[in-house]
Amino acid sequence: MSWLWTTEDMIAAMAGRPFGTLPEGITGISIDSRSISPGEAFFAIKGDRVDGHDYASMAVANGASLLVVSEARLPAMGRLTVPMIVVEDVLAALGRLGLASRERSKARIIAVTGSVGKTTTKEMLRHVLSPSGKVHASVASFNNHWGVPLTLARMPDDTDYGVFEVGMNHPGEIRPLVEMIRPDVAIITTIAPAHLGNFKNIKEIAAAKAEIFEGVEPGGHVVLNRDNDQFNFLDRTAQSLGIEHIHSFGQHAKAEFRLAEFNGADENSTLWLTIGGETLEVAIGAPGRHIAENALAALGVVRIVGADMERAIAAIATLKPEKGRGKRHRLSIGSGSFTLIDESYNANPASMRAAIALLAASEPTSRGRRIAVLGDMLEMGEYAQKVHTDLAVPLLAAGIEHVWLAGAEMAALKESLPESVHVEYRENTAELTDYVLNSVAPGDVLMVKSSLSIGFGKIVAALLDKFPPFSDTQREL
Repeated sequence: MSWLWTTEDMIAAMAGRPFGTLPEGITGISIDSRSISPGEAFFAIKGDRVDGHDYASMAVANGASLLVVSEARLPAMGRLTVPMIVVEDVLAALGRLGLASRERSKARIIAVTGSVGKTTTKEMLRHVLSPSGKVHASVASFNNHWGVPLTLARMPDDTDYGVFEVGMNHPGEIRPLVEMIRPDVAIITTIAPAHLGNFKNIKEIAAAKAEIFEGVEPGGHVVLNRDNDQFNFLDRTAQSLGIEHIHSFGQHAKAEFRLAEFNGADENSTLWLTIGGETLEVAIGAPGRHIAENALAALGVVRIVGADMERAIAAIATLKPEKGRGKRHRLSIGSGSFTLIDESYNANPASMRAAIALLAASEPTSRGRRIAVLGDMLEMGEYAQKVHTDLAVPLLAAGIEHVWLAGAEMAALKESLPESVHVEYRENTAELTDYVLNSVAPGDVLMVKSSLSIGFGKIVAALLDKFPPFSDTQREL
């Protein structure tokens, strides 16, 4: 049996004590009692809303072979006969196990942060590095104070490339995470006004993202977006921390990984990458210039870590957008079809503009319309009205004539759009969902986007539930 961890090593790493007859090892780690697999350890983390100890019995019923619980909650576990490792604090113990995982690993470690494109770039790295070795990468957007140690602790000891996403909402949040990850390569995708309500200005956001440099291993590398206004600041900051290998990507003439040309289509795109004195044609299985820019960074990392570039380029052609991040659905309606672009995972001013550009590049069929279905961008603080009003500029520049809105903040955008744009506004997501379901028509292209907690994923789910997939064998009338 190949163990992720032996229980002996877990006890040593976490400073825990055994309770009961422990198995020799575990095959995985979970903090979700619903999705645990037989042979895995369940870490009963106490979160802001729920306490994992309350779900320990469910974890056991679903096959957990070991529980990691806190000393204080042990008496409440009395009826459970499954073996346990008892610790003072479960999240802190997970962090120590993550540190032990990093210590034992011989993998090349890559960390990704940025205001936009973190998860997409992380998934690209998984894609392009897989042909060259065993890749371990964050699940979904596991990029915070529990997601990072969990991803580290789950990393098998024979991993060749470890890819970690690092997020933040406030200053000081990246620093402890990157000190755990200790990347060989750190990427900042871009700096944009995300979580602007928690910062005085964009420079403060850049400084917070630059915390990632503090954990870079000696002799390590940094990859920066040369087209971003904060490049010079980030470059100077990295140099001040003694980082010698600073690389850049973008369309800028001095970018090391340079976008020489871009050709976009509805379902995919092609870029020409100038790298190391040669220009390579790269087909990507996803549309959008912002996706191509992320690909520059990912392929730059391939060059930095010495992975196989030819196989990486072949792999990126099979990349597909993920749920909530540009995934496309062609759905049947009447005797025809319409296209749904699911951008519902999250939103800030930069990602809104990228999504609007994606909609603008999509061609409706017959008499179809391009429709932007937009909800509030959160955590904008005193800038909220301005950043929502400012969305009128890219919408008008893209020629989007149909804009369907919901949310208190989107009222500002409604007021800033001219009469030439057909605007539908509803106060909440539920009301707009009803309107969308009853108003979409054959040939339309809908792009749905909002901050996650606004719940525009429900609009996407409702559309997918009501309208079946359109088959290529069907004939549109």
